[in-house]
Amino acid sequence: MRETDVIIVGGSAAGATAAITARRHYPEKEVLVVRQEKQVPIPCGIPYVFGTLGSAAKNIIPDAMLEKEGIKIVVETVKALDPPKQMVSTTAGEIGYERLILATGSLPVRLPVAGAEKDGAFPIFKDIAHLEALQKRIQTATHVVVIGGGFIGIEFADEIQKLGGKTVTVLEIAPHCLSLAYDEEFCVEMEEMLKSRGVNIRTNVKVVEIAGDKQVQAVRLSDGTSIPAEVVIFGIGAVPNIEIAKTAGLKLGPTGAIAVDRAMRTSCEHIFACGDCAEKVSFFGGRPSPLRLASIATLEARIAGANLYDIRREHDGTVGVWSTAIGNLAMATAGLTETTARQNGYNCVAVIVEGPNRHPGGMPGGASTKLKLVFEKNTGVLLGGQVRGNESAGEIINIVSACIQKRMTAEDIAMFQTGTHPALTASPIAYHLVNAAEIAIARMRAVKQPNDTERQ
Repeated sequence: MRETDVIIVGGSAAGATAAITARRHYPEKEVLVVRQEKQVPIPCGIPYVFGTLGSAAKNIIPDAMLEKEGIKIVVETVKALDPPKQMVSTTAGEIGYERLILATGSLPVRLPVAGAEKDGAFPIFKDIAHLEALQKRIQTATHVVVIGGGFIGIEFADEIQKLGGKTVTVLEIAPHCLSLAYDEEFCVEMEEMLKSRGVNIRTNVKVVEIAGDKQVQAVRLSDGTSIPAEVVIFGIGAVPNIEIAKTAGLKLGPTGAIAVDRAMRTSCEHIFACGDCAEKVSFFGGRPSPLRLASIATLEARIAGANLYDIRREHDGTVGVWSTAIGNLAMATAGLTETTARQNGYNCVAVIVEGPNRHPGGMPGGASTKLKLVFEKNTGVLLGGQVRGNESAGEIINIVSACIQKRMTAEDIAMFQTGTHPALTASPIAYHLVNAAEIAIARMRAVKQPNDTERQ
């Protein structure tokens, strides 16, 4: 039997980050990554394989990133865990360990309708061979249907549409695409952008069958209509990959993922879990959270890797920070939207400000930027924010996220000491974050009805 100090099962975003963190915090320990893929795709880059990048081979997490840290990699499939013996069984034998981190990720959901297993219907596995097979099919298809109007769905649709000569349709059961991620006014703007780029969008529709003989020929909807398709892509979410953990007797959480504490420890003291396979709780009230993002996975990995032999970090809960971009339109969210804040029982003040992200607005790189902040009315604490603009939206939302994590109030934000420059930022007179906070303060001090939204 082989022996090592630390085993990481899984080599994607969580696994790679956990390995690097473990090595840096415990340089005297040997760290071994066990994964079943020869090459690991960058998860968030997968949609861009089909248009912008043009090849799955251009979307790879480089092994050199691990090797330069002295981390060993073996390509083997883990068959079982034996927690009492601190042993992992793989297709190549048994490996003993002192500490183990499970970063087994998630598996895509395939819509539970007739025909979902037909040739031409593709869930999105994080596997190079699978992605190459999908790319090959897309190249010869004239009609592509994407089921699910979330991040993956709309990004896939836009990238495939770029190839030209195809009819691409997104089907979404909710009233709007991205409705779980943004408030309605943001969703509408993104739908309009997609339509302007040639993507067909149908919302409030339910798929009842993937039609065809052995191969996909059409998607049938509950209203009786049928949409031609040679390729159907499922972009309807993912479930935690927990089979080996479940079989080993590790405790599972309320969403079906591996139960962990704030230090990312499982029910077995020498086993940790992080990423999509691990249970999550919300930063807002500690309820179970269904969010699965690479940014969350890498945060959890940095906690797990640091805590292997000494508890050095704890998780405050999942805030939820994300962004998406189609063409020159970028949108991003941190924390709670106004809709989700109200659904969670918060008494909210929501403020929207809009203006250029340069001063004057005619400077190169300038774009109209909309910022929406949501505050808890009684305390003034920031609950969430949304941004619409150009590529700068991605970094603006990270600032908003930092404010949320530090539980900053509108007064704290209004007192920001900002650095500004005409070619880089909005004007110090009309700095979006500060102005939104000032308006929120005025709203909270005024006599008004609860849950009002102020726009400027």
